[in-house]
Amino acid sequence: MSDALPSLKVQRPTATLRELALEKMRTAILEAHFHPGERLVERSLCEILGVSRTVVREVLRHLETEGLVDSIPNQGPIVAVLDSETAAEIYEIRALFEGEAAMACAQHADESVIADLAGVIDQIQQAFATQDHQAVRALTSAFYERMFMGGKKQVAWEIVQSLTARINRLRALTIASDDRGCQAVNEMRQILSAIEARDTAGARDAAIAHVARVAEIARGLLAEGHEQALWRRAG
Repeated sequence: MSDALPSLKVQRPTATLRELALEKMRTAILEAHFHPGERLVERSLCEILGVSRTVVREVLRHLETEGLVDSIPNQGPIVAVLDSETAAEIYEIRALFEGEAAMACAQHADESVIADLAGVIDQIQQAFATQDHQAVRALTSAFYERMFMGGKKQVAWEIVQSLTARINRLRALTIASDDRGCQAVNEMRQILSAIEARDTAGARDAAIAHVARVAEIARGLLAEGHEQALWRRAG
């Protein structure tokens, strides 16, 4: 390739209107501003978001691919309703991937990775203390990304990312449960302790146990209808 070839890099310093609207809608669903099963009326969303109907439709289609929106015949888009079977499958996938990632991280991680993970856990603990649940979700995702990358599991992380919206939907439910902050932080510290000790089997088991615990909490909350209750309280 000729050295004289001009740069083909596209300069885009700011997010597009569609990306901004998508992030707003995703957060609104996770923060319970829309109820499970609630119709998402395009005209109303145009007014709320201040964007065109074309942008709203693109956003709704994208959220449908993420599992946050369902399209119902003769009714249109609605906020997806969590069900116990889907939740159980998501946690099963998480346990498989996170267990392997924790084991690989214990094998490959250097001191900088371990320090980063410890720092993120401290931030998660602080976010729980201030009840900043949006920060808890973002920081928890950051913890797992660092763990996957530290374990050289790039492709596995890309697969997990395809479920990020649904995972965060479940996190929005479980992190609001009683004393979950203390439990979650302790469980994540157990994962980190095994990684730091280079205990590959222990790291895998701790990661799987962490997922199993939160899956149990979610199963109970969904069975009792707590998702709808959470949405009503937020509304």
